[in-house]
Amino acid sequence: MTCKRYVQLLILLFVALCLSSSAQAKNKYLFKVATIAPEGSVWTNHFNDFVAEVGEKSNGEVGFKVYPGGIMGDDRAMFRKMQIGQLHGGGFTMTGIGTMVPDFRVMGIPFLFGSYGEVDYVTEGLWPFFSTAFAENGFELLAMTEVGFVYSMSTSPISTLTALKKSKVWAPEDDPISIAYLQTLGITPLPLTIPDVLTSLQTGMVETVFNSLYGAIVLQWFTKTKYISDIPFGYAYGALLLDRKKFTSLPASYQALIRDSAKKHFKLLLDDTRKSNNDSRQVLRDNGVSMVIPDPKDIQSLSEMRDETVQRVQGTAFSPQIYKVTTQLLDDYRNRSQK
Repeated sequence: MTCKRYVQLLILLFVALCLSSSAQAKNKYLFKVATIAPEGSVWTNHFNDFVAEVGEKSNGEVGFKVYPGGIMGDDRAMFRKMQIGQLHGGGFTMTGIGTMVPDFRVMGIPFLFGSYGEVDYVTEGLWPFFSTAFAENGFELLAMTEVGFVYSMSTSPISTLTALKKSKVWAPEDDPISIAYLQTLGITPLPLTIPDVLTSLQTGMVETVFNSLYGAIVLQWFTKTKYISDIPFGYAYGALLLDRKKFTSLPASYQALIRDSAKKHFKLLLDDTRKSNNDSRQVLRDNGVSMVIPDPKDIQSLSEMRDETVQRVQGTAFSPQIYKVTTQLLDDYRNRSQK
């Protein structure tokens, strides 16, 4: 090797080391997070805005590597990867994270909420309970996320409970409340993870599923479910969580920065999600999806079955204490609204 060539290699090595050192300085605190939300959806768009703000205000010291679209697996896979340090957080669904913090399931009881006003009031009231519960299990709760009100969506029109019982009905895996509720209705659902639903619709393994209007578009379920029963079946939500040990190892100023940025951007996400769900109604209609009006008599029966289901799962799916607090908050909001 010539002396000139040797000097060139030394220069290249020096530059590489400098660049590496600079990159490490910029990513002094790096969080690897994942979500099943697809790239380009309102959820990932707002999360990217949050990441950008944190990076800018920390001068690049706090960074996030985001894995969208389920490439790190479903909620259970993400949780396992957090346990071994491969991930440091994620956007979890209520069903996925409910196995770790069972009381988080309580807001997913079918036919519990009647409006977003009720949802917001109860969410604010339950935040201290959820935050403490997640912290005790090694998570830092940064934000509640939202899918929105979910509807039953089918490959054929369903307007009665009798017709629903004849359908092949899906239930989210690891969601004991939905499974128990459908069983109370006299239905034996097929539990599947969310990534498996579209394939199951395509093969005819399932015929009825549940999702928000926007979620049905983002996940492409509407291409197979051309009929939607026009009554909210329940409310779906989730959480943005970080590994608490890694989060609390940050300087206090960076912890505050992340919390403040999450509060700002996930409030905007909430507004955008609700607008997207509202706009999706017309988009679905434009794509040949029909809204089916359910039988009023069956609507009453569906609500009554909710209370029977709660009695069955209380104490196992969630604690009686969290249900009591939830219903007290709900009653308080409704009483205030009537004045």
